[in-house]
Order: sequence, then C-alpha cells, then structure tokens
Amino acid sequence: MEVMLATELPYRPCVGIMLIGRDGRVWVGRRRPKWAGQTARHIWQMPQGGIAAGERPLEAALRELEEETGVVSVEVLAEAPGWLTYDLPEELLGVALKGRYRGQRQKWFAMRFIGEPAEIDIGPRGGRKAEFEAWRWAPASHLVDLVVPFKRNVYREVVAAFAGYVAY
Repeated sequence: MEVMLATELPYRPCVGIMLIGRDGRVWVGRRRPKWAGQTARHIWQMPQGGIAAGERPLEAALRELEEETGVVSVEVLAEAPGWLTYDLPEELLGVALKGRYRGQRQKWFAMRFIGEPAEIDIGPRGGRKAEFEAWRWAPASHLVDLVVPFKRNVYREVVAAFAGYVAY
C-alpha cells in the first residue's frame, strides 16, 4: 500500500460560522469526534462544514449552520477576507476527515442570531446525526482556548477579522 505524504493530500473546502448572540457572545458547540477516543476531553468549536460541489460558500455556511444548530434566523454581518487553512497533526493524517485531506481550507462568515432561543436545536434531525452534544455562548476572548490546538491559529484570525461584532 502506497502511503501519501501530507503535502500530497488536498485541503477540504469548508466554511465556518461565527454565530454572534445579541449580547456579543459567540455560539460554541461541544463535540467528540470519532478520532478523539473515549478518554479525550470534549472539543468546543464554532459551526463549520464542507462545501458541496457547485455550492457557493455563503450557501454552504447557511446550510451547515441550520444542519448543525437548527438556526435559520440570522443576519449576515461579514465575510472574512481570503481563505484560512489548518493542517491536521501527523497523528490524525489518514484518520480524521475520512483520511482524505491534510486539513481544511475555510471561508468564514460572521452572523448575528436574530431568532428566539428555542430555535437552537442540536439534536439529530432530518436523518442526520447530531454534530454537538452541548452548546453555550462564550466571549470571543475564550474561543482560541476552547478549540483543539491545531485550529487555534485559524480561530485567532477569525476573532481578529470579526472583532468589531463580538464581546470580549
């Protein structure tokens, strides 16, 4: 079996959403990815997901937000300039992201939640499994520390890009 080098694997095209509540705090969900193992601590992150073939990034962001959180009542505030990438750590290559990618190339959007709290539903819906097991609103200053280490540089850039919309 031929082993591919990380640099030979592509980045997965993806979107990320910074969902901002009325008070300026940011929505984060707690998940336990398949690759994390039973003893791994929980992982908090903002909603994100892949871009389907022929889909525009904003369309993908709105779809992913609804799929992962149930949220459809949003005002799009901003789009981060450019694309942000992260590489998986060596021990996750061939394991995370179905083993097909070296990491993700993400387009990020800031959105204000304008719905009612009951709209947020992280449970399984429409034949899809739940992505998150819990959620909460967090100050933007906490986001980098909540996410897995290999995504921290992306989160720093996202927080900086959307600083004018959030509470610290």
